[in-house]
Amino acid sequence: MSVRGVLPVSSSSSTVVVAVDVGKRAFAVSVSGADRGRLLGPVECMMTRPAVDRLVEQVRAVLPGPGCVVRVGVEAAGHYHLPLIAASSWPADWQVWELNPAHVTEQRRVMGRRRVKTDAIDLEAITELLLAGRGQPVTDRAQVRGELAAWAGHRSRRVAARTATKNQLLGQLDRAFPGLSLVLPDVLGTKAGRLVAGHFADPARLAALGPARLVRFAAARGLQLRRPLAERLVAAARDALPTRDAAVARQVLGADLALLAELDGRVLAAEAHLARLLPLTPFRTLTSVPGWGVVRAASYGAAVGEPARWPGPRQLYRASGLSPMQYESAGRRRDGAISREGSVELRHALIDLGIGL
Repeated sequence: MSVRGVLPVSSSSSTVVVAVDVGKRAFAVSVSGADRGRLLGPVECMMTRPAVDRLVEQVRAVLPGPGCVVRVGVEAAGHYHLPLIAASSWPADWQVWELNPAHVTEQRRVMGRRRVKTDAIDLEAITELLLAGRGQPVTDRAQVRGELAAWAGHRSRRVAARTATKNQLLGQLDRAFPGLSLVLPDVLGTKAGRLVAGHFADPARLAALGPARLVRFAAARGLQLRRPLAERLVAAARDALPTRDAAVARQVLGADLALLAELDGRVLAAEAHLARLLPLTPFRTLTSVPGWGVVRAASYGAAVGEPARWPGPRQLYRASGLSPMQYESAGRRRDGAISREGSVELRHALIDLGIGL
């Protein structure tokens, strides 16, 4: 952390820092010189283009000279700060830095303000961090990381929705065609299972078709169905005892199958975006490891973010919550289960990498 009164080597006497503390609809700003002298603010500004343009003019009016370096520091705040780290929000010759909110909190503690949080104190802490050279500069690579995280999150949500849809679909299939899961344990994981669920949810129709015609029916749709499996499917259809709400279950089943097909398409589209973005990130080399494909590497990259912000692998592993809880007293140490503190996405990504290995 920075020490008040000592000018870090990362800042020169011509450096001007613009500290930004973001809220949901507005943000607070203060402008300070390298000597920590306040040039402007704190002022509150609405999160709109005209308001930001007026703020830029105000900052330009208090700059000590034309050759000074302007460094804008924005504390990360979920997604609310993203408009203010966009390249179009500030002049092209201004540096934009993104600050970790945990570092801002720690800086408040160093300043003796651990239990006091106001916009003015946060701006003061952000100013100290900027003058000390802390934070990450916002570059084109940061935008690629943002896209990678967005598409990885999109895929994760669609996969969760697809899993829920499959569970709902299997419940309806058990009502319409009992016993099918005994022949095909993974109905939706096989082409034959999807064929039966989509065209023969009514077991009477499949029983009337017979094994030979079922094989030809599948071949006409590009699926090679073996005769023994066709015979088992037809036998299960003849033995099936549909429930009284089988007709309604078949209607819901059709709607679920259409939704499942759409979700499959969304997942594939997200994976195509990940395959395009991953080579532009530092995580592209992960795919050279056997068992680690684009999805696993991209999910890990999205959870890690900028690798340079982590001091080392120990801190990254601890942030995932996989490190054990530790209790030590009077020379005795007892380790418990994993702490589960930190990022859930990072924990899942690390576990998935382990499964891939």
